[in-house]
Amino acid sequence: MDPLGSKTKEQAPSKSGTSRHSGPTVLPCKGETNKPRSAEQILREAFERQEQGLQAPTQRFADLEELHEFQGRKRKEFEDYVRRNRINMNNWMRYAQWELDQKEYARARSIFERALDVDSRSVVLWLRYIEAEMRTRNINHARNLLDRAVTILPRVDKLWYKYVYMEETLGNIPGTRQVFERWMSWEPDEAAWSAYIKLEKRYDEFARARTIFQRFTQVHPEPRNWIKWARFEEEFGTEENVREVYTLAVETLGGQFMDEKLFIAYARYGYFYMAKLVYAQILTVLSRYEAKLKEYERARVIYQYALDRLPRSKSQLLHKSYTTFEKQFGEREGVEDVILSKRRVQYEEQIKENPKNYDVWFDYARLEETLGDKDRVRDVYERAIANIPPTKEKRHWRRYIYLWVFYALWEEMEGKVRPQFHPSYRWHIPSPMIPNL
Repeated sequence: MDPLGSKTKEQAPSKSGTSRHSGPTVLPCKGETNKPRSAEQILREAFERQEQGLQAPTQRFADLEELHEFQGRKRKEFEDYVRRNRINMNNWMRYAQWELDQKEYARARSIFERALDVDSRSVVLWLRYIEAEMRTRNINHARNLLDRAVTILPRVDKLWYKYVYMEETLGNIPGTRQVFERWMSWEPDEAAWSAYIKLEKRYDEFARARTIFQRFTQVHPEPRNWIKWARFEEEFGTEENVREVYTLAVETLGGQFMDEKLFIAYARYGYFYMAKLVYAQILTVLSRYEAKLKEYERARVIYQYALDRLPRSKSQLLHKSYTTFEKQFGEREGVEDVILSKRRVQYEEQIKENPKNYDVWFDYARLEETLGDKDRVRDVYERAIANIPPTKEKRHWRRYIYLWVFYALWEEMEGKVRPQFHPSYRWHIPSPMIPNL
């Protein structure tokens, strides 16, 4: 019997004469088998067996004296932090947040003001201060803070958004408009103007929104903003208002800042306007059948106006849209005119790059001959023969003389002009410029 009074059994000697070691018995885990476990099972078991992190004990104060003692110690710690590093706004905001947790709103306000004296251009500090006043329902304090913030930092959009959001949430719509007007006087970016317009649309003030669009397009005259205005008029205005917007955009932007998307939107409005009315009022569409045809003609004129004034490099999408329009609403001749005009533009660009490329002149002349416009054919040939080869090499002059030959043959066969009376036969006259061929 051992000293503690518990009985123990002597271990039986092993066959080799030594005692058998009795270590701790390792029991298998619940459900553990010899089968291999997946990574998901291993991670799940590790998560289930992990220990909980250390948690700060809950402090309980027996009386007010003990509470005031604790608050004094914490305030001394925070004051030491902000004294050592005054420019670190995180120390100030943690200090103020702790005072808010203690329900000491006057002390928290004082800390925020001290921090603003250090750095009055910290946007995060202003937002924390304003949100603290709004959480405690001090609306007038929050409004005064926002007014101070946007006065000091008028280019920070986040402060303006916070200001107008608070005023609209309180239902002070006239005050919200006043804030927006102050903001628009600084000519902010497009998102700010869009927010102002959306405010007026929410309260069905379409006339005010139209006035804002007029100012918006003066400050930001990009084509996409004119298109936004036209779509607004298409939804809330009249057909004439839409046309006036597009016409004003074309006149205001001019050729230097013109964009093909503006013309496409203008032209599409012409032939989609009646289609949109089908869903609203079928009888109106039937009564305006003739007006519908006029809309197609208006769209076609707009496309042609744009194609004549925009360079090829900026009108590829416009050409594609015009071709689609003619295929849907035009006749066969209209589609062919679009394709031929596209080829004509390509020839003009190639000639502009190299006016001595006589092969392009041949193709250009054949194209005009197929169309049958005699004035155009003569104009192409006259322009072609005006480009005299710069050297007297035979390979250059051979292509040039063929231009004269084809010009003369066309005049005799198609132009019905007698050879001796047309200037295209003046190549028969010997000229010292022509080399000995």
